[in-house]
Amino acid sequence: MCQWRLVNWLFPGAGCSLRVAGGGCVDVEAFFSSGDGWAEPWVLDVKLIESLRFGPPAGRTDLEVAISLTRLLHNDFVSHGTDGKSRHLDDENVPIVIKAHRAVLERLALKPPAWPFRTFDGPRGFGTYWRDNDMRGSWQARRDCIEQILGPTRDTLEDLQELEYERRFSKGPSGTFKNLIFAADGAKPQIVLRDAVNNDVEIVRHADTCLVFTDPLPPHGLTWRQMVAWWMTNHQPGADEKSAADALYRRLYRSLDSPPEQLLMITYCARYAEEGGFDLPALIPQVYLHYDPYTRSSGKQSGALYRQRMDFLLLAPDRSRIVIEVDGVQHYGRPNPPDEQGRVAHTAAPQLYAEMVAEDRRLRLAGYEIYRFSGWELTGPGREQVLTDFFTELLARHRKPTL
Repeated sequence: MCQWRLVNWLFPGAGCSLRVAGGGCVDVEAFFSSGDGWAEPWVLDVKLIESLRFGPPAGRTDLEVAISLTRLLHNDFVSHGTDGKSRHLDDENVPIVIKAHRAVLERLALKPPAWPFRTFDGPRGFGTYWRDNDMRGSWQARRDCIEQILGPTRDTLEDLQELEYERRFSKGPSGTFKNLIFAADGAKPQIVLRDAVNNDVEIVRHADTCLVFTDPLPPHGLTWRQMVAWWMTNHQPGADEKSAADALYRRLYRSLDSPPEQLLMITYCARYAEEGGFDLPALIPQVYLHYDPYTRSSGKQSGALYRQRMDFLLLAPDRSRIVIEVDGVQHYGRPNPPDEQGRVAHTAAPQLYAEMVAEDRRLRLAGYEIYRFSGWELTGPGREQVLTDFFTELLARHRKPTL
């Protein structure tokens, strides 16, 4: 027997929660308006559902909406395939919910489920599908069918929900990326802060030298496969995944400044060719996460930060943001005049070192994890093994939590 209780999910006001198989609760009444009394208690708010295709309601997140829509679809299709007593949608409005569900999942950078049917009845309905696929006499087979379609999505969303809960009680970075500008292979991009309230930036010069990732950054990190998919969509449409991956790798490699940086990228990216390598966190080079916010009128700098660019960034599946720096002598010394053979020595500069470690402290307090290699370390014997061992331990530490 269903147990009803008052809830307040999407909007203020009384609502109800419907208990379904497995003991979970589906908050569904916020998607519906009152019908004609008790005879018709569930009338889908079509305007609300269609608005979800363009963004969540105020004060709610896409993750919350995605979980609720997934549970609603799961409940209704299971109900239709069994007793039909707790179904809330009909053939006319279930495609509207499926479209909204797809849009919300895509904003979360998740792959929507593939539906072999779009309605409950009719030629393209679930009923026709189960009759054509030997499920005519088995309620369990119909439940299993819906589980195969929606189960992976539900499980992924619940994992993300758990990670979000853990993040609120962890020391990880707060906020989300709005702009990921990286891999400049020419002149430094000139960036202005267009909207200080919303932290919107605009590249006003040399935009052609860098890459800009504007897709929603997944809550569970950014993998090489997702980077390649972004590259295919925005820079190499029509290419297959392997060709696009090769082109993206070559483009990223061109942005590197030194042999030690190149060695680090080669060593890490070799893992992409291994089994499951495309699902590793993407190594993003030359990332502009901090800017000198130029003003349009004067072109002068204001509020300049010491570090404008990070050598490498990894967005790990446990939500960590990992910065890797390769330090040349310019990080801690100033050049002397060349000697008679044209060789340039450097003198230790405490101020440079102080600026570097001060910025490291600021980033760590903001929740970033920072690792440094010296350029000398990556030019000596055993340098490849040093990097291989480091990345093996780093990836093991930051793998997706087992829930």
